[in-house]
Amino acid sequence: MSLYGWIAPRGPNGFGYASTAEEVSRGIDLSGKTILVTGMTSGIGWETARVLRLRGAHVLGTGRTREKAEEAARAMGALPGPFTAIPCELSDARSIREAIGRIRDLGLRLDAVVANAGIMALPRLEQAYGIELQFFTNHIGHFMLITGLLDQLTERGRVVVVSSEAHRHAPRAGIEFDNLSGERGYSPWRAYGQSKMANILFARALARRFEGTGRTANALHPGVIRTNLGRHMPKVMDWLMALATPIALKSIEEGAATQTYLAVHPEVEGRNGEYYSHCQPIRPRADALDPALAERLWEESERIVERLPK
Repeated sequence: MSLYGWIAPRGPNGFGYASTAEEVSRGIDLSGKTILVTGMTSGIGWETARVLRLRGAHVLGTGRTREKAEEAARAMGALPGPFTAIPCELSDARSIREAIGRIRDLGLRLDAVVANAGIMALPRLEQAYGIELQFFTNHIGHFMLITGLLDQLTERGRVVVVSSEAHRHAPRAGIEFDNLSGERGYSPWRAYGQSKMANILFARALARRFEGTGRTANALHPGVIRTNLGRHMPKVMDWLMALATPIALKSIEEGAATQTYLAVHPEVEGRNGEYYSHCQPIRPRADALDPALAERLWEESERIVERLPK
């Protein structure tokens, strides 16, 4: 626990900055539940998958390869809940489609999907299918995967989308639809912020489609954590992060708390279209709540997916 974690207040539900994934799921029996976690090979994805298995859930965990996902699962040791490795590279349309097919073939209904995987602050412009790589991986890849599995969700299935407070650094327009390639000007942090803004807008648009059902979709900021997500940051930033860790940064166990809470805690039942941080609902940037912007992003995402190779 960081120094700030010792003094940070907790919210009305008793959880807060220093809560861990184990704490927020304590006493919850997930036996018989099936939960998909993307990007579970390290960091908060690994911890989320571990704790969900600890509570008895069958975790479908994605990694860029089956071998990496299985290796990560072995590192968890013996746990009550079973594990199934699903290879899924979120910047590769064929890999995503194959993952959707594998999950459907299992014949299992999904009680929750935790869209955790992501990349951050690539120093140079990179693309997938002509789309800036952070936007494609963090948003389009998850959009494609989740919309392809909606029929697999249970009647009260939950979709949990990991965003970030970095969404507040998205372009003024929220989403630059005329520059999704990044070729008209690229900034690592602005592009990352745009992808995280897209995560919130996607969750909001999906939540509207879930209205009148028992299903829900919510987004979250996990906190600032020193994980492999920051592997592309300059060395000076890595040094500063190392200095900040004992003072203010969350541990991996703390960083996994909010997404675990949203995926399984009973008190979140029926909460839909919200944005959370430290296991508490907060307000995102104003345009992240714009339904017209969310719908435009949904429609543009569908067009992008439709053009991808089959």
